[in-house]
Amino acid sequence: MKSEPEDVSIDDLAAAPGQTVPWTGVRNYQARNFMRDAMRIGDLAFFYHSGCAEPGIAGICEVCSEPYPDATQFVAVDPYFDPKSSPDKPRWWLRDVRFVGKSRYIPLAELRAHPELAGMRLLARGNRLSITPVTPEEWTFITQLMERQ
Repeated sequence: MKSEPEDVSIDDLAAAPGQTVPWTGVRNYQARNFMRDAMRIGDLAFFYHSGCAEPGIAGICEVCSEPYPDATQFVAVDPYFDPKSSPDKPRWWLRDVRFVGKSRYIPLAELRAHPELAGMRLLARGNRLSITPVTPEEWTFITQLMERQ
């Protein structure tokens, strides 16, 4: 799950009330569908900092709610406002995530350096999705990387 650190960083999540935040602002149908339809309460996700000088994995979060409409789509002054969406027919959904832990920072360049991750969707050229699935093998490999100092 990608977030720009100036919007919500892993440290912001750790400091949030209940260490939980709503994952707002997803405005790509495929990413929305992954979050709305494929995620389940209790699923773990990598918390990835994007849109910064050195993008990378900063920690782990846990899905802790069922999907519900993203209220930012209805607020005309919000950057994520969607005039084609309405409360009776929302287009954009979110889930709440909870802080699990901060890890050593694993930069994008380090992830790309491992042939074991060559097929990872996050690393696909041109990928702009803020939410992508991770295979069990990728999860295991990356969590082992997190433990290395």
